[in-house]
Amino acid sequence: MSKWDNNEEIQIFREYLRIPTVHPNVDYEPCVKFLQRQAKSLNLSVSICYPANEKCPVVILTWTGLNPDLSAIMLNSHMDVVPVDEKRWTHGPFDADIDQDGRIFARGSQDMKSTGMQYLAAIRALKKDEKQLQRTIHVTFVPDEEIGSEFGMKAFVNSSEFKQLNIGFSLDESCAFPLNKMPVFYAERRQFALELICEGQAGHGCIIQENTPGEKVQYMLNKLMELRKIESQKLKDNPELKMGDVTAINLTMMKGGLQTNVVPSEMSLTFDIRLAIDVDHDAFEQQIKGWCAEAGGGITIKPILKDAEASITKTDHSNPFWVAFEDAVKELNLDVEKWVCPGSTDARYIRELNLPALGFMPMPNTPIRLHDHDEFIQADIYLNGINIYKKIISNLANA
Repeated sequence: MSKWDNNEEIQIFREYLRIPTVHPNVDYEPCVKFLQRQAKSLNLSVSICYPANEKCPVVILTWTGLNPDLSAIMLNSHMDVVPVDEKRWTHGPFDADIDQDGRIFARGSQDMKSTGMQYLAAIRALKKDEKQLQRTIHVTFVPDEEIGSEFGMKAFVNSSEFKQLNIGFSLDESCAFPLNKMPVFYAERRQFALELICEGQAGHGCIIQENTPGEKVQYMLNKLMELRKIESQKLKDNPELKMGDVTAINLTMMKGGLQTNVVPSEMSLTFDIRLAIDVDHDAFEQQIKGWCAEAGGGITIKPILKDAEASITKTDHSNPFWVAFEDAVKELNLDVEKWVCPGSTDARYIRELNLPALGFMPMPNTPIRLHDHDEFIQADIYLNGINIYKKIISNLANA
């Protein structure tokens, strides 16, 4: 038995971790019932909406502020988690085991069930202190973030239920960090994943044909991988840059071919591309089209994921929510770094509405294990994060 076993917040967190909201074919109903119980224990109103389909609920817990006419604060987290390879885990991925060092092992312990429960724990502490906040707080739990949010936040922000919340600012996820500092995301690289379908002359493998799909594949591969090399070099040349400050290009799939002695009429390449925030989206797309023409034509660009242009959340005194956030972290003496998120979170859909959003998780001194085997968070880090959110939420709601 560990010293954390009798801690109420740790036990609530572990109960949440044991709900296997894992892809594919997630059943969110046990999660919804758990959150309804949490709402009741906190005396918060709760509503559930289904902006995309009946399998994908959005759960909203609301703490009404003293001045509900003010725009509200949204504390967002996602309920779903990525799949697991159980044989590579030393603890059951949905057992929420805690070892003698206080490490809580479970899928979602970092990404991002910890955050959702820390929000609620912070509210519990604020209520216990009889704090009264000016702005209404909506704690939202959304589905399907790990598969692109098509049935989650993307649909939710276009719903009547979202519009009724009167959101003025949103807090969402960032990531663990192995040093004694915490990243705060104020923007995200834009996804531009695509498949290049290269068509050309087919024939016998013994004949050197012209205009074959393989030549086009080689040309496009060389162009994109050379650009990848340039972006990689930027990071090496400037230690001030972070991963999110450059464009990421990765070849993720190659398809084509019938058998060894047949030149196919079609081959394809799939790239996961994340555009840096200073890249002109349209100009980049035109560059790809230009390379396709140089390769001999006959190349179809098939978009897979293409983010819309999104605003960047201001991190200066023109943004009162940033001021409130910054004042909180300064008072708590936290080391916070401003980052462009290298991946993608649900905050991008909030920023597309020109609403400010920050990604933040109080998880310093923690190895980054999101989507990895043996994902864990240390119990003391988790509990300290509750106190951090308590101050931040109070500041934001009184901004």
